[in-house]
Amino acid sequence: MKVALFVPCYIDLIYPEVAIATLELLEKHNIEVVVPLNQTCCGQPTANEGDQKNSAKMEKVFAQNFQDLDVDYIVGPAGSCVKQIKLHFDAIEQTEKVTAMRAKTIELVEFFTDVLKITDFSDLSFPHTVAIHNSCSSIRGLHISSRSEWQEPRFNKTEELLKTIQNINIKHINRPDECCGFGGTFCVTDEAVSAKMGQDKVSDYVRNEIEYVVSPDMSCLMHQKGVSDKEKTGLKFLHVAQVLNNGPF
Repeated sequence: MKVALFVPCYIDLIYPEVAIATLELLEKHNIEVVVPLNQTCCGQPTANEGDQKNSAKMEKVFAQNFQDLDVDYIVGPAGSCVKQIKLHFDAIEQTEKVTAMRAKTIELVEFFTDVLKITDFSDLSFPHTVAIHNSCSSIRGLHISSRSEWQEPRFNKTEELLKTIQNINIKHINRPDECCGFGGTFCVTDEAVSAKMGQDKVSDYVRNEIEYVVSPDMSCLMHQKGVSDKEKTGLKFLHVAQVLNNGPF
């Protein structure tokens, strides 16, 4: 199988280790990976603000990088960015190539659970107490875990991957699918509300004696880590690809 790696701009700029872990994880499972080197932002921030004019510029570049690739899937280690491509990538003309590109774009956890059907990572060990944070986009846009407000049967694809790891202790915090307050531009336009939501989330981890917070969305972890570091909680934050790739941490 051959895939293209979609590296969100903030991961490229701030957390390149997550992109590297994702690449190595895919290659460990015999996936041929190509990485378009000219890829930039997918346009999510401007799209969230309703700025279709500037979104179109970024969407055009994204399409130029990915739509002509001979790959089975386009895999991204960020639920919110993948959701943007799959559900909101509509500032440019929806040609046959663009719609095909959007259809083959998939988030990393979904790729392992739904496409590769690989959920056994029992060869790894992670002797720590962890909480899983699935972003609002991952939960309510991609549906990689159940939504408490829907009162639907519980499932969590991220947990499905992590629970087979030896010595890991996954704890369910009091409000596991509550928004952490990041929200992209929301944390800028509504700073006080965003900060309080982040504080509530971090307090939930501390109350449950969590060591590591693991997520498929590094953007949420960036926000939560900022709150945690300011409050000196000692919490650590990792992308799920880093854990499944067995470090380094």
